[in-house]
Amino acid sequence: MIKANQCIGTHHLVILTFDTLRYDVAVQGIEQSRTPFLQSVLPNGQWEKRHTPATFTYAAHHAFFSGYLPTPIPKSAHYRRLFACDFAGSTTSGEDTWCTDQATIIQGLQAVGYHTLCIGGVGFFNQQNALGCVLPDLFMESHWSPEMGVTGAHSTQLQVELAIQRLQALAPQPLMLFINISAIHQPNCIFSPEASQDSTSTQLDALAYVDSQLPELFHALQSSGDSLCILSSDHGTTYGEDDTWGHGTAHPNVWEVPYSEFILERHHD
Repeated sequence: MIKANQCIGTHHLVILTFDTLRYDVAVQGIEQSRTPFLQSVLPNGQWEKRHTPATFTYAAHHAFFSGYLPTPIPKSAHYRRLFACDFAGSTTSGEDTWCTDQATIIQGLQAVGYHTLCIGGVGFFNQQNALGCVLPDLFMESHWSPEMGVTGAHSTQLQVELAIQRLQALAPQPLMLFINISAIHQPNCIFSPEASQDSTSTQLDALAYVDSQLPELFHALQSSGDSLCILSSDHGTTYGEDDTWGHGTAHPNVWEVPYSEFILERHHD
């Protein structure tokens, strides 16, 4: 397990949520060589299957930002979280857990000198109404535009370009970078020229697009310092399995998500 309490203060923290990405689609990306960059950075070139704490974006991110990341399958009695907000009686925090007395780890990181940056994607990060401000307002700095939203054909490119600009401008301050990657969320058929309806195939096409945009971000991170990286879906979705469509429902294709945590070491030129 990564000793998060030894990383905070010396490492950037990077959380990328691949919004709505199914575990089986993420695995297909590796098996079919559609996501070569992700395969190159994931430990052993593989995603880990985990259970998300919630079935839709808003609830899942509230949990993530309080330290409740997706949990291993099966969940061992010895499982300990990377991060935790002080909570009496918690049995999932341990000596390697980074703890804060703030209400969220975002606010806790700000309290110890991190610049917290949110680059939004789906509607819960759009800052267009009160609900769309709840999650972004946890951060010191938040960004969103329609072009970075779910209908943006170049959304990940724009999110990455902005992240790199801000990373370079803020150096050498430690950064908590959060990006909600919107491209995989419906309508992901916009990344499949011959498709008019979303499916696992169009989601894989969207994931392949996302993979093609990530190398520059990781290169910039490695030029800046060491980073603790968490890559995860917030939830999956259904495309008609068991007569179920979408998410926000207790279905295995929603609960089971791809997850990875690793240290990205600084690259010394």
